[in-house]
Amino acid sequence: MDAALLLLRVVLGIILVCHAAQKSLGWFRGPGLNGSAIFFESLGHRPGRIMTILAAVCELTAGTLFLLGLFTPLAAAVAGGTMLVAGLSMIAKAGVFWNVLGGGEYPFVLAMLCIALGLSGPGAWSLDAVLFNPWPPAAGIAAAVLAVVSAALAMVNTRIARKGQAP
Repeated sequence: MDAALLLLRVVLGIILVCHAAQKSLGWFRGPGLNGSAIFFESLGHRPGRIMTILAAVCELTAGTLFLLGLFTPLAAAVAGGTMLVAGLSMIAKAGVFWNVLGGGEYPFVLAMLCIALGLSGPGAWSLDAVLFNPWPPAAGIAAAVLAVVSAALAMVNTRIARKGQAP
């Protein structure tokens, strides 16, 4: 079980850190800050540049915390909420779930994996296990609720912003 949680944390951590680098720096064939800002605006997240920076900081922070196994419930809430917003935004824009058709299947799956990790805890091979042995189960539940609520609020804000502009 601990090996599986370590694997999940490391893979999610690397993916999130790389996503941040794609968005902000253009690494790993990413669009960089300007390209990401344009994409964010097309999803209704305005101002695009600030929303891109916010998403990249969230991904970098959560990814680093997952890699360390530190403050895992917080990392799960931040990453889960960020990826849920990404997935739902892409689904809303494309009108479909599946990634191959422009939907948000992939970020949605990442969101659920992050939330599941927050609910399960980081495992024994983590700084959390050393420092906070273990997190109370309520911390994981609070992280899941926080991720969903923050994503819902972000989507409501995006919908309001879309209605306030000309078609």
